[in-house]
Amino acid sequence: MEFVETTGKTLEEAKEKALDQLGVHMEDAEFEILEEPKAGLFGRVRGEARVKARVRPAQVRQKLDRRDRKRGDKSEKAEKTEKPAAGEKAPAGERNNAARGEKSGGGAPRQRQQQRPKKAVAPKSESASNQQAQTSEEHAVDARQVGEEASKFMTGLIQAFGAEGTVELVEDGDDLELRVHGKELGLLVGPRGTTLQAVQDLARVASQRRLGDHDTRLRIDVGGYRERRREALGKFAVQMADEVKASGVARVLEPMSSADRKIIHDTLSDLEGIATRSEGDDPYRRVIIAPAND
Repeated sequence: MEFVETTGKTLEEAKEKALDQLGVHMEDAEFEILEEPKAGLFGRVRGEARVKARVRPAQVRQKLDRRDRKRGDKSEKAEKTEKPAAGEKAPAGERNNAARGEKSGGGAPRQRQQQRPKKAVAPKSESASNQQAQTSEEHAVDARQVGEEASKFMTGLIQAFGAEGTVELVEDGDDLELRVHGKELGLLVGPRGTTLQAVQDLARVASQRRLGDHDTRLRIDVGGYRERRREALGKFAVQMADEVKASGVARVLEPMSSADRKIIHDTLSDLEGIATRSEGDDPYRRVIIAPAND
């Protein structure tokens, strides 16, 4: 997953911008702090915060390595029990055998029976690497598998709502989009897409989290709502930017979801003379469109 780099007056602001661009929550992102603001005179702050972030990659649990360590511990314990430490007395049976050897005129006592040679074991580093590769293959999750599980969930959800519709899976590498087609699907969208966002979170839990996938980006669209929303927000953002240019005064938009804020930022990212930033905490976080020199 590629990194994105953002800046802000504070670390929190820079991180929030990165989350807006990635379209994920804080717990699903991984940050690297490149630069922090420096304290100046009279409590002022010099410079700005700069961070690099990406979607947190999947981590494979290495169960087989722990079994190797347990086998190694058992072998060490067996060696300790077979061979007495220096200064300790030999077992009673061995002392009796030695005494019988001296009485029989053999001179020196019989030597202690040697331990059986252990079976040859492959080097630990090689076996551990092989087992790690097998574990990675077992836990590898294909994007299509995630899409199929999400499709099953959405089909069941549509039936539970008593509606009629079909689910279409659109793949673009690790980016998946489920498009639900049908009539009277407004209940799955809700006001300003709030229900749709909740449905998308549930679909991710039912597919990605259940399968242990962290790389695939899954989106749900119902009745073409997201595309219509993107077009409407794009036009609205350009209109607000024109007003900011004409007046020189920043405009504060209404609170939006992270997906809607990302549309505003992306639409105005290449527009000269305009800068955007997000302020506040969810669910009241909002976008501010301001002159670039503000």
